[in-house]
Amino acid sequence: MRVGFTASRKVGKAVVRNRVKRRLRAVAREVLARHGRSGYDYVLIGRRNTVSRPYRDLVTDLESALSRLHADGFVARGSD
Repeated sequence: MRVGFTASRKVGKAVVRNRVKRRLRAVAREVLARHGRSGYDYVLIGRRNTVSRPYRDLVTDLESALSRLHADGFVARGSD
């Protein structure tokens, strides 16, 4: 599994964008270890409220997104 992180300039200046990406990396490390699937590429996109959103909410958001993604039967790249 591969993971990418991005935060555009709309999120804020470099310090804010870096903080957003650090928070996303921490959430990904916690959640993808349990819910990620091998063969998938995940891209986490930081938004403006990512920097101020409570950490537990970010974890819940990612868990929910992964459960919807995997329940909808998306196919991992290269596995067709």
